[in-house]
Amino acid sequence: MEVEVTGPNRDLHSGVYGGAVANPATILAKMIASLHDENNHITIPGFYDDVVVLNDEERKALNSAPFDEADYKKDLGVDELWGEKGYSTFERTGTRPTCEVNGIWGGYTGEGAKTVLPSKAFAKISMRLVPGQDWEKISDLFTQHFIAIAPKSVKVKVTPHHGGAPYVTPTDSVAFKAASEAINATFGKQPIPVRGGGSIPIVALFEKILGLKTVLMGFGLDSDNLHSPNEKYGLDNYYKGIETIPYFHKFFTELSK
Repeated sequence: MEVEVTGPNRDLHSGVYGGAVANPATILAKMIASLHDENNHITIPGFYDDVVVLNDEERKALNSAPFDEADYKKDLGVDELWGEKGYSTFERTGTRPTCEVNGIWGGYTGEGAKTVLPSKAFAKISMRLVPGQDWEKISDLFTQHFIAIAPKSVKVKVTPHHGGAPYVTPTDSVAFKAASEAINATFGKQPIPVRGGGSIPIVALFEKILGLKTVLMGFGLDSDNLHSPNEKYGLDNYYKGIETIPYFHKFFTELSK
């Protein structure tokens, strides 16, 4: 989603007009901040209505994967983690929906100072959805809410960019078992299924149109700097992937008999 907040019809001198006219950048910041409450729960009405909640057994299995919070924070360069209260890091990143600001801008951003009260402010916002949620419904809910919370001192425009259906790979299929055995054969460890956020809309389309389930085998690492400068992919994992795929076909054929 992209949002645009407009105040006056032109950039104004902040000394002459400041305090008399709403600043779109300030208003936008307040609107964005209001999208989460004190427990970091998303405040858009109806946002969680269709979320499929994990049962105790599923939560236990998910949290059985190795995790060192100190190393996690050190790798990211943060002193404290942040997220929806009542959930572990694995649950927050893999089973709970989010609402994130991808970028925000407006007014004068060049070198030095220019004391303006900007005419417009913008932000790009994305939401990671989970099973049960429909991206078109969520898009409508976000649009309605964002327009509703805008004060009369500004005008708001919301532009949807794109979306995709959330998907969870079943862990009881022959294909999944074959993938698990294949990874065990090449890495020497039984894999633990985890959930994660990553937009692959075609996976849901495969099931909807072709009736086919999908198995996702990742060979990259969180430390590969996805969507960041210097994004990389280690050759060791690349070659491990080449080793694993033939094993997958081998075990799939055997288990399918």
